[in-house]
Amino acid sequence: MNFVMKQALGGATKDMGKMLGGEEEKDPDAERKEEERQEALRQQEEERKAKYAKMEAERESLRQGIRDKYGIKKKEEKEAEAQAAMEQASEGSLTRPKKAIPAGCGDEEEEEESIVDTVMKFLPGPLQDMFNKK
Repeated sequence: MNFVMKQALGGATKDMGKMLGGEEEKDPDAERKEEERQEALRQQEEERKAKYAKMEAERESLRQGIRDKYGIKKKEEKEAEAQAAMEQASEGSLTRPKKAIPAGCGDEEEEEESIVDTVMKFLPGPLQDMFNKK
């Protein structure tokens, strides 16, 4: 009976000792294996980064070819030119440059008059006279 129990437990006897509070068996090569595993992971990560850097460089060369073909500037170039223009415009000024006011802003009365004039053009003559008398 005892022999049957040992056969049934088989490889579990080593683990049973650990579960009952026994010391773990230390693998003499465990530390070396762990270092090799970490090195392999670092190497894979470097290879992956190199692969994606190469792919991104190829994409950027394609993008630059398209930009050259159609005369498109990169965002950074546009922003740099805009910044340079702002600095050049405000070179002698002590205050920041004023923002341009779009046409029609603040001219509400003129807009209303122009709308009324436009509507008056489409009215028949007697109605135009009636509105003009007011």
